Amino acid sequence: MKTPSSFRLEGLDLARCLALVGMVLVNFRLAMGVEHGKPTWLAHAFEALQGRSAALFVVLAGMGFAMGLRRLARSEAFALTLRRSVFLVTLGMLNFLVFPADIIHYYGVYFLVGVVLLPLGSRALLGCMAGIVVAFPLLSFFLDYNLGWNWTTLEYAGFWTLSGFLRHLLFNGFHPALPWVAFLLWGMFLARTALHSTRTQVAMVVGGGACAFLAHWLSAEAIALWPAYADLLGVSPMPPMPLYMLAGAGVATSIIGVCLVIVARWGQFAGLRLLLPAGRMTLTLYIAHIFIGMGVLEAMGWLTGQGLVQVAVAATTYCLLAITCAFVWTTFFEHGPLEWLMRRITR
Repeated sequence: MKTPSSFRLEGLDLARCLALVGMVLVNFRLAMGVEHGKPTWLAHAFEALQGRSAALFVVLAGMGFAMGLRRLARSEAFALTLRRSVFLVTLGMLNFLVFPADIIHYYGVYFLVGVVLLPLGSRALLGCMAGIVVAFPLLSFFLDYNLGWNWTTLEYAGFWTLSGFLRHLLFNGFHPALPWVAFLLWGMFLARTALHSTRTQVAMVVGGGACAFLAHWLSAEAIALWPAYADLLGVSPMPPMPLYMLAGAGVATSIIGVCLVIVARWGQFAGLRLLLPAGRMTLTLYIAHIFIGMGVLEAMGWLTGQGLVQVAVAATTYCLLAITCAFVWTTFFEHGPLEWLMRRITR
């Protein structure tokens, strides 16, 4: 019989699996260059995933980060985080050479900020998170968010210069540390709650959903009144303004709550247990969807001239194969290949 603690952890595995599926759908669409298309319902589904799957990933990373360091001394936690950050930045930059929308190298910065703020109490942590979210729009009044970008081709000029790299990493990249590290801090806060409690899980589902709804409603109403400030009041991930951050955190919280509830009640179903190993191998499967998944698409000639249906077919096929491979792999090994390598190097 599983304990509440083990249910909690497996609920997070399910959420990570869902986040991976969402990221694959979004990234395959980006790699295949499909901005619009039909059917309309599928276009709306892709738009709903844009920026939300990545936010879910970062919130989950914050939860796992806080749980993993919970029993370590502060100096040991900082040293371990520093080593893992170097590993992730290195891996992410190698991945960036193939896929410029990489998120892995940002994690190195997120974790360094997280370990510095780890000793703070929950209220102080929330205060820092709110300050970071508000700081971004204030900073955007002084810095040009569009600097370096060709929005038509999504190419970034000057990335390999020091100023361009730091600007992309901290301010106007795909997942800039300011304000995206706030998602990690929110995950760290959630890790301190009673995640095994049904009351907490329901509160996450309802409260997260309410925050997401409120953010979208406020955005629509405010843009209708002040259309000239649509960028500032929007809920799109680029630029990541406060209402987007509220919507992203709300969606992530609600999905995590749903996953905790599902696994706590129906965690023994075979179909559900098939999904869990993929949630424990997300680093490996994320890198694989770029080097293997997109590599196959390139060989097939599918990176150009396709539609949303082809994107969905390609992403679904990859995810089914990845989930199956992860399930088989974990019957023989405890950790995925890259997860094992990171532990081996950083420990």
